[in-house]
Amino acid sequence: MTVFFNNLSLNYTHVILIGMCAILIGMSKTGIPGVSMIVVPTMAMIFGGKASTGVLLPILITADIFAVTWYHRHAQWKPLLKALPWAFLGLLIALWVGKMVNDQQFKHIIAVSVLFSLVLMVWNDLSHKKDILTGHPMFAAVFGILGGFATMIGNVAGPVFAIYLLALHLPKKNYIGTTAWFFAIINIAKLPLQYFVWNNITAKLLIIDFLAIPFIMLGAYIGIKVVYRIKDPAYRWSVVIITFISTIFVFL
Repeated sequence: MTVFFNNLSLNYTHVILIGMCAILIGMSKTGIPGVSMIVVPTMAMIFGGKASTGVLLPILITADIFAVTWYHRHAQWKPLLKALPWAFLGLLIALWVGKMVNDQQFKHIIAVSVLFSLVLMVWNDLSHKKDILTGHPMFAAVFGILGGFATMIGNVAGPVFAIYLLALHLPKKNYIGTTAWFFAIINIAKLPLQYFVWNNITAKLLIIDFLAIPFIMLGAYIGIKVVYRIKDPAYRWSVVIITFISTIFVFL
């Protein structure tokens, strides 16, 4: 095992960080959004910007499966189906952009995507006109494209989709269930794109993803237990606050 990690230029600190990232992803997918934002810069630090998305994607899909299994019956399909077609368009735009930029530019795009999403989230929540976003005919289209772009370019679409659903004032379980289905569908769609176009998913890296499964399960269990203890109004604000704090790490 030590030889395997050495071949990937990974040390014990990297291994511990990857395990922690897997736990945070599991927690995020089962209802504690924002905590996984630190995962993006951490994995980019270990593997590089574009390569890190290839390591992360199978981990995210595994966590998506746990989230959908637990919350699938709470999904609200109307807002989901409105955003999905536009999200696929966002994937294609990001796919093209990802082929045109270098690794450092890739990291900058990730950071800008997160910052823009965060600003929109806070602005919408503090606005006295609560329908200023949802009332616009392009509401689902804009956030669908942004969500698809952000998730393809760096797996950072959480804040974007959070704005979309928080603006609709969905109850806690409906919010989590809808989010779970959205990312399960989108992440599975990304798999062949990253494998065949970006070529950043390899058999060697998939072993890391396989070893991360127990940590994903632990994080998913923690997320489920914590969410059940938080009431809906507090949960809404916790999404905003956690996302704000965690986004800072993207720029470190």
